[in-house]
Amino acid sequence: MPAATPEARPADVRQPDVTPVREAPKPEPVAPPIEVKKSGKSSEYYQTKGEIFSALVESIDLSQLTKLGPDDARDEIRDVVNDIIALKNVVMSIAEQEDLLDDICNDIMGYGPLEPLLARDDIADIMVNGAHTIYIETSGKVEKTGIAFQDNAQLMNICQRIVSQVGRRVDESSPICDARLPDGSRVNVIAPPLSIDGPALTIRKFKKDKLTLDQLVRFGTITPEGSTLLQIIGRSRCNVLISGGTGSGKTTLLNCLTAFIDTTERIITCEDSAELQLQQPHVVRLETRPPNLEGEGEITMRDLVKNCLRMRPERIIVGEVRGPEAFDLLQAMNTGHDGSMGTLHANSPREALSRLESMITMGGFSLPSRTLREMIVSSIDVVVQATRMRDGSRRITHITEVMGMEGDVIITQDVFIYDMMGEDANGKILGKHRSTGIGRPKFWERARYFGEEHRLAEALDASEAPEYSNEMAL
Repeated sequence: MPAATPEARPADVRQPDVTPVREAPKPEPVAPPIEVKKSGKSSEYYQTKGEIFSALVESIDLSQLTKLGPDDARDEIRDVVNDIIALKNVVMSIAEQEDLLDDICNDIMGYGPLEPLLARDDIADIMVNGAHTIYIETSGKVEKTGIAFQDNAQLMNICQRIVSQVGRRVDESSPICDARLPDGSRVNVIAPPLSIDGPALTIRKFKKDKLTLDQLVRFGTITPEGSTLLQIIGRSRCNVLISGGTGSGKTTLLNCLTAFIDTTERIITCEDSAELQLQQPHVVRLETRPPNLEGEGEITMRDLVKNCLRMRPERIIVGEVRGPEAFDLLQAMNTGHDGSMGTLHANSPREALSRLESMITMGGFSLPSRTLREMIVSSIDVVVQATRMRDGSRRITHITEVMGMEGDVIITQDVFIYDMMGEDANGKILGKHRSTGIGRPKFWERARYFGEEHRLAEALDASEAPEYSNEMAL
């Protein structure tokens, strides 16, 4: 399609076999004015919008419209919508016309009513519980919005548009789907009949500006000494497991740790929905695939992790360990792929190690418990615990190393912890990060090999860190 010039309009996207709406209509009875009530998106508003949208679809070639830039496409839609409003004798103010135009443009080129929420960078999560109930999370707090879809059919159309962009589908035969938006935001859809009150859509927003450890220090998520310790762990190629509950900031913390991987290393990431933002030049990103309509063609996380071993990785990063792939990840960590990392859901470092063991057992591996624990001890060096506090703030509450075994019990040692001391008058959690005062952690020799032992000693010398801000970080 030729580019638009200052003298010429963008390529006309109207279908040639349809009479353009700009031509004077034949004489016909004048329809009564349609009153549009913008406030609260009344049924009259949706009726009017539906009439105008139907006329627009008949008058414009949507396949050609998508080839135009956003501004040119919006101008084209504006002209046709204005003509339709005039022909149908719709009574609207300028503000109401702009509101209707925004709605129609979002329906055609975007994600409908979700567009204004996706444009806000302060929103961490968008939770749609049916067509008329949308919640958002900002600053760690969940609140209901006044935004709504016209009906569940419109919401389902938006869900199908989102998942189809990554080659997936959601319908009655496949009502659960994980996907992602083009910007990397993570999406989960569960549709009727499993979701009783209409489709449930959850979006974990992707931050345009990736958080760094320095920013986490400024927010009080960790102290400067704790940040230095995490940097050394990343640079020294320790095998790291990041543990935490839902929304605690595990993926953000994983992104922060990967920033200290050397740029010459070959990194392979395995995720259900690709959302990691690694900055190194030599990165291969892998993503799982659900089965097709016949129930075939599924590629699981375990398939990806096993295949990684044939791709000459130097580090393997697993977005979330949630099943039998835990066994393959431990094998990779124990066979020359030092510095590999992964996340899982658990509420403490010890619980994280127990969950690893249970995941392997539930995967059908008939290994003795002691053998599994020995494999965990020889594979995992450090567990970093991220916690979302009850005031919405995020804290790194434990940096714990795996020491070894005594009998059949795994022995761990806290290197850095967060002590909660209470709350202020506004309900904000007060506490301090501090070193546990150990002399030399187990990974001291590894740090020494990479020339980091002096920084490690300085970071551990601080027995207690000062109190920090209670802002939400991760």
